[in-house]
Amino acid sequence: MTEDPDPLEPLLDHLQRALPLRRSEAQRVVDEVVAWFAESPEAFVRRRHRELQDRGVPNARAYSRIADELAARPVPGPRLSERQVRRVIYG
Repeated sequence: MTEDPDPLEPLLDHLQRALPLRRSEAQRVVDEVVAWFAESPEAFVRRRHRELQDRGVPNARAYSRIADELAARPVPGPRLSERQVRRVIYG
């Protein structure tokens, strides 16, 4: 049985071409970015609130800022069936 290819391989290849990174360094960067965006909305809100509190940002400003930041975060797309993928490609 053949192992599925890592869907991040093209990104790792690109990072190695674009930046002076070894493969292990590119992998670490990608792992960190994926982990950053995998954070749940609830965890994000709690973390950002703590960070803003540590900087002395008043709650009224922090809440608004957190709401804006949360709304601007990239989110993963929906899980599509093979049929849905085909329909996206071919209409």
